[in-house]
Amino acid sequence: MIPSEVENRIATYYFHRYLPDGIMEIVVNGLLTRCFESEDEEIDMDEMVLWAIHIIDKGLDR
Repeated sequence: MIPSEVENRIATYYFHRYLPDGIMEIVVNGLLTRCFESEDEEIDMDEMVLWAIHIIDKGLDR
């Protein structure tokens, strides 16, 4: 089994290197907004990941 740290580092590399700037901007701004809004609450990481995947898939399908 591949260690999750290795998977995360590979994913981070491709996320920052190959994702188009426009999609990256939407994802980063959306995630930061959700983090700031959830300041007093626990952040739902699964919800954030699903939202980001949806935006990335939608943006890449154009």
